Amino acid sequence: MQETIKRENLTVAIQAGGESRRMGRSKAFVPFLGEPLIMRSIRRLKPLAAEMLITTNEPERYHVIADQIAHEGIFLYRDLAEPRGSLNGLYTALIKATLPFVAVIACDMIFPSAPLFSAELDCLMNSDCDVAVPRNEHGYEPFHAVYRRETCLAYVEEALAHGETRAGGWYDRARVCEFTTEMVLAADPRGGCFINANTPQELSVIETRILEKGMPFKVE
Repeated sequence: MQETIKRENLTVAIQAGGESRRMGRSKAFVPFLGEPLIMRSIRRLKPLAAEMLITTNEPERYHVIADQIAHEGIFLYRDLAEPRGSLNGLYTALIKATLPFVAVIACDMIFPSAPLFSAELDCLMNSDCDVAVPRNEHGYEPFHAVYRRETCLAYVEEALAHGETRAGGWYDRARVCEFTTEMVLAADPRGGCFINANTPQELSVIETRILEKGMPFKVE
């Protein structure tokens, strides 16, 4: 597996949101292969990040891992904007980050990819694009993307002012570097970067498949 190299200009922000009705609890703390999903994201992405933070609308639930994330130097922030929506987590990440580029991952993505984030960062550093984001047949993956903080913050603030709640609802006004499926696989041939689960049953199926058959998954 490719070695993960820390990128000194990159903040990694984990969007943990809040309680999921379909999951029946906060996705961040659902166990998968012996560890909570939030800790899985931290373990896989912390080596890449010069700065790491978590955004959530329920920070009070994080007392169970408060000592651990404090020891890791990870910052925890309550979502700043109302009403609730996926754009709020992105806004909070961009406001609270202190570095020029911000990688944002949803905590329910089971295989967050440091190599893909690194490739997306390279795209932004070598272009005038505002966001590097994967796009497949299902649309954009705004929560496995890297954002240029200075320009994207203005777009997000404008979108929120107009009542937008979707994380990628402002992309049509920005300069977007679209990562195709081929580009995603070139960055991380293992695939599976965008697999998530919305119910305990879905998570159990994925866990069983890994335990019985291993990886890889195809990017979908």
